[in-house]
Amino acid sequence: MKVNAQGFFTAVGRRKSATARVRIKPGSGKIVVNNTESLEYFKKKILQMDLEQPLEITDNIGKFDIFVNVRGGGLSGQAGATRLGISRALIVFDAELKSNLKVKGMLTRDSRMKERKKYGLAGARKKFQFSKR
Repeated sequence: MKVNAQGFFTAVGRRKSATARVRIKPGSGKIVVNNTESLEYFKKKILQMDLEQPLEITDNIGKFDIFVNVRGGGLSGQAGATRLGISRALIVFDAELKSNLKVKGMLTRDSRMKERKKYGLAGARKKFQFSKR
């Protein structure tokens, strides 16, 4: 078990262009994202459910205080990055949880990124309108 001086188990999660640094510690079950309550930060219910998925799978709802610093991307990418970070931090806390999380796909980094714009085109793949005359 790796634990830092303050008693936190740490991990990093990424999705799209978002990066989440997650610290968990046994506690009352509060989730704080960028110094605000998670319900205020992620207002959509689906994003809130995304955060709690790893905790539900491992039966740890209400057992950990979770502190997240997340940067980059939009809310969906940030929620996905946070979910991966929470999953990895739970494994740092207890390695036996890995099999349950892996089966449910919580440990797979979603590598889909925005495709870059190419020169001579309107976007990544869209072309400018062709005019015959």
